[in-house]
Amino acid sequence: MKEQIAVIGSSGGNLYNQGGSDVDLMMKEIFAQTESAGMEVAYIQFVGASGSMDSVSGNSGAALYTLQGGKAEKAYEGTLDEVNKMAEKADEELARAILEGKVDGIMLMSADPKGVNRRALTAAAEKKLPIAGTGGSSIANARDLGCNVISASGTTGTTNRTRAVGFTMALAREWDMKYMPVIGNTGAAAAERAGGSVWKRINFRGIMMTSMPAFIAMAICLAIGRIPGLESMEETVFNTLIGALPVVVAAIASMQVSGFSEVGVVAGVVTGVLSKDGGILGGLITGLLAGVLVYYIMTFSLKHKMPGTTANIAAGGLAGLIAGLIGLYVIAPAALWLGDGIRYLIDSAIAVSPIAAGALAGLLIWPAIMGGVYHAAILPIVMLEVEVTGSSFLGAIDMTGLVMVSAGITLANVIFPRQKGDAVVALPGFAINVGFGTFVEAAYPFMFANKLVFAGALIAATVSGAFVGIFNVRGTAYLPAYAAPFMANEGKGFLFFLCMLIALVIAFVITAAANLAGRKKAKAEA
Repeated sequence: MKEQIAVIGSSGGNLYNQGGSDVDLMMKEIFAQTESAGMEVAYIQFVGASGSMDSVSGNSGAALYTLQGGKAEKAYEGTLDEVNKMAEKADEELARAILEGKVDGIMLMSADPKGVNRRALTAAAEKKLPIAGTGGSSIANARDLGCNVISASGTTGTTNRTRAVGFTMALAREWDMKYMPVIGNTGAAAAERAGGSVWKRINFRGIMMTSMPAFIAMAICLAIGRIPGLESMEETVFNTLIGALPVVVAAIASMQVSGFSEVGVVAGVVTGVLSKDGGILGGLITGLLAGVLVYYIMTFSLKHKMPGTTANIAAGGLAGLIAGLIGLYVIAPAALWLGDGIRYLIDSAIAVSPIAAGALAGLLIWPAIMGGVYHAAILPIVMLEVEVTGSSFLGAIDMTGLVMVSAGITLANVIFPRQKGDAVVALPGFAINVGFGTFVEAAYPFMFANKLVFAGALIAATVSGAFVGIFNVRGTAYLPAYAAPFMANEGKGFLFFLCMLIALVIAFVITAAANLAGRKKAKAEA
């Protein structure tokens, strides 16, 4: 039988500002970690106030959370005084359950051992139940009652996840149970996905996609800086953003890999600032290193009974500093060399045969995105190019060969749909591609349904890619189609627009012809 856990406490004073204001999220973290450790939350007696307990009054709004249907649900809402009276009744029920042996351990957060939680904690002291908790005065008063507190920490510097991990790890250690922290909010499912390994959380696609808004902001600033009278934007804001990009990438990489949200972000920012000379590759590599270090330092600290606040500071600060120094002196120079090498290879290929380079890139861009290679390999290279000049050869291929081809296919299905209903499906895809420079997947249903449309997409991407090479165009996607030419390399705006138009027209004509032929065939068969 699983060990039965009771969660007792309130949103507290300092806890309210450290995640206690979001009771649902806090409980989800506890459920996820306890389930992965083979424990079960059997009771909840938690008072959530509308503000910090340091400033609320008895007339302030509050709610009592209890366990209902396997989840933490509001059992009663009212003023804080009214909720506390209801909490006392729940406390009596929990005390009986403890004395009857239905509870094996307790997680305590900013509880009131001398008030609404007195009976349950008195019973816990009598049964010598292990208690893991946070909250200075709360823990001190629990100890005064004779409670068996096996893990105690202040609230400052903790998060919902680090508290849940700390509580679960302390109880697992007490009962000699195997436990590895997991990310996510679905318990066993999260444990299965993470497999207890931090390495399985390394996802280049997720990191690159999450970082994309920062790159687009930089490209927009570059374009604005080319408007007469606004040249200072390119010299100041653009250059500042270039320096910030490695920090953004490092913070996101560290957060995603560590699994400890805010702590991972702090470590990533420290790391990114120290290793920013390595560009986005340096930020990516050192961010991953920081995330791994956060995970291991955090779990090591909690396993060795360090308070949650201390564990957070050690994980966030030390991981960021160690990874950052390694990045500064080792990774940054190597990453900068590697980034320059990749850009040199692209420029060399274009110099040898711009037509072949552009055509080949255009031909392969659709198979790359369909096969999952685009986000893991091509997008990082686009970002490397954008980081230096604000535009990219592969970025131009992306806009012409993917976005505009998708726009041409969907537009053809709006004007010349093969069957009723296609226009309704295609119109939003066309609008998003033109208006936002993304959602190329809108063309998938039409490409997969007709081999000629699929072939047309490859032809349009290949031809437009060849023109990108001939004209030596650089650009970027993820922008409105009408704005993209302004992001092209200097003096190439019109030529970029021409390449985009070529892609759209070819895809449109072939798709329209395929649809009309399909309609004619369907009529003949009817």
